[in-house]
Amino acid sequence: MQRQFQLYIVPTPIGNMDDITLRAIEVLKNVDIIACEDTRTTQNILNHYNIKTKTVSYHKFNEKSKSDEIISIIKSGKTLALVSDAGTPMICDPGSVLLKELYKNDISVTSLAGPCAVTTFLSQVPRDNEYFTFVGFFPKTSQKAEELLGRFSDTNLVFYESPNRILDTLRLIKEYRGNIKVALGRELTKLFEEIVIDTADNIIEHFKDGIKGEIVCMVYASDDTNIDTKTKIKQLKDKGFKSKEIATILSTLYNLNKNDVYKLTME
Repeated sequence: MQRQFQLYIVPTPIGNMDDITLRAIEVLKNVDIIACEDTRTTQNILNHYNIKTKTVSYHKFNEKSKSDEIISIIKSGKTLALVSDAGTPMICDPGSVLLKELYKNDISVTSLAGPCAVTTFLSQVPRDNEYFTFVGFFPKTSQKAEELLGRFSDTNLVFYESPNRILDTLRLIKEYRGNIKVALGRELTKLFEEIVIDTADNIIEHFKDGIKGEIVCMVYASDDTNIDTKTKIKQLKDKGFKSKEIATILSTLYNLNKNDVYKLTME
């Protein structure tokens, strides 16, 4: 018999309704209440598996006010499951506010294994090593995007993006990192699932007529440090920085030889 917890973090399918564990179904059936990002979305899953458990709304716009209410419910002796619309809660979904309060109140918490778009995507994308950085949704401003791309140029950079922004994002990536290798996954686990691994240019061309579905993307780490450094130098020059300033900035941020960087700025 499994240990009884007061709150269960329960992953739900990211697309294919069959991608749910037997334990997740059991927990959702047996807890007293399910806290949902969107009760309508969760109800579709509950109906599919004939789960009658009561639901309450818990999303990013009410998580602060709802956390106290949920803690009171748990302290009254009830058990609760937390789900998001799809995948594992708190991976770019609400829940962190609640989790902090649960630990403060010494409430026992466990997380079930299950679907997550990041791991589903990465498990079918070839990489030279296990290192990657996941940054959630890609920044909406070019300045923050530039900072992100520069900061993580030496590791595989994984992020979520919406279909209406992804082509502009790929163009921005090309502008700051060159025509670099990119992997893009859409509609994971669904009927029209597609993984494309190519240069930024070729992926933009591939989806020139539009793209649909939820998207996970990975920008591969630069495999030529010199070329990538030149790209960074150009970015900083465009911002008005002088050679000595650029050498100081890049050598500090990326552990590069300051004199080598300075020489590159003079080319």
